[in-house]
Amino acid sequence: MEIKRDVYLNRLISRMNNGSIKVITGLRRSGKSYLLFHLFYDRLIQMGVSPDHIITVPLDDVDYVEYTDPHKLYAYIKGKMSDPKQTYYIFIDEAQYAISKEEMKNPDVPIRLYGVLNGLLRKENVDVYVTGSNSKFLSTDIMTEFRGRGDEVHIAPLSFSEFYPASGKEKADAWRDYSLYGGMPHIISEKSEQDKCGYLERLNKEIYLRDIMERYDIRNGEGMEELMKVIASSVGSFSNPQKISDTFKSNGIKGISMPTIADYLVYLQESFIIQKAERYDIKGRKYISTPSKYYYSDMGLRNAFLNFRQYEQTHIMENIIYNELIYRGYNVDVGIIESRTDGHRKQLEVDFVANRGSQRYYIQSAFAVPDQEKMDQEQAPFMHIGDSFKKIIVVNSDTPVWRNDQGILIMNMYDFLLDIDSLNL
Repeated sequence: MEIKRDVYLNRLISRMNNGSIKVITGLRRSGKSYLLFHLFYDRLIQMGVSPDHIITVPLDDVDYVEYTDPHKLYAYIKGKMSDPKQTYYIFIDEAQYAISKEEMKNPDVPIRLYGVLNGLLRKENVDVYVTGSNSKFLSTDIMTEFRGRGDEVHIAPLSFSEFYPASGKEKADAWRDYSLYGGMPHIISEKSEQDKCGYLERLNKEIYLRDIMERYDIRNGEGMEELMKVIASSVGSFSNPQKISDTFKSNGIKGISMPTIADYLVYLQESFIIQKAERYDIKGRKYISTPSKYYYSDMGLRNAFLNFRQYEQTHIMENIIYNELIYRGYNVDVGIIESRTDGHRKQLEVDFVANRGSQRYYIQSAFAVPDQEKMDQEQAPFMHIGDSFKKIIVVNSDTPVWRNDQGILIMNMYDFLLDIDSLNL
């Protein structure tokens, strides 16, 4: 079964032969290899590219282990290129395997893989695509190393619009599965609930937790695991390292300091397991450094970390809306707006301020709006914003899209998630 990932495929196609290294980053098992080695590969063939002009090197494959040595990798690729007049498309999968632990930990040690990529970049008939599961070494550093000649395409687990048609289920049933088991592509192939749960639990412990422990040389595995649980249980709530440290102390968890927690949060972000949404003062037009909100990149992984015991639909829906906005290419913050009533100052929250170029949208996530009192509560922050950017409340219902007397767009969750242009309705 082929799962369509047209948004990402089109992003790759639009970047073909642009003189930059295309760096495809994302959570492990989120579909980077499938996008590059199947969807994009097949499109190149359809466009008339000869298979022998597409050089694939999956470095996490045991058959290619010798090419984790950057010098051997370069020699292998160069040996495959015999036609100076035609373009070669180079696919290097899970490139972090070609970066040693010493190179990762020591900023003074040059990363040899970058020399390989730099050498390929100098060739006029080469177009290079690299995938990796860690942002620190495969996006940030490459952008710096190549001074604007690195082009990142970030891929996330399946959006609901990708998951729903592939699931073969009715919308409500697909939503239940998606909000509970998430959008890791392989989850669709798992038939029973027990198998789905087992798969997600294995990913968390055998892949992600182990990866982070090894990559960052962490010895306190229990501390990292507890942190991941705390973040999972506080989706939609403001947090910071100090607050988490206080939570640990109140729960009797010792041996993990506040600075260590701050480092661990960065590691989780660099591994794409969580994402950070900062607070933005809408009227003051400035960021407020702390606290922030953390959202899981995949709800199934989040729910599995909590043994599926905290299925709060309000917070899950909010997390999924955040992920959807990121998927569409928006920068997303949590909005703060100050109001004054009877001489009292009060801070109101806008769930999401989504920006992309000159576009801006203010969005509230409301699982249920049963009466006018709840509607007034949801739209209250909007009434204190002085600009004319569109204001939207997304609700979990089957009601049609409508606009109320205050000019606020009320949109049901399915219309929002299944139409990539829904913000422009």
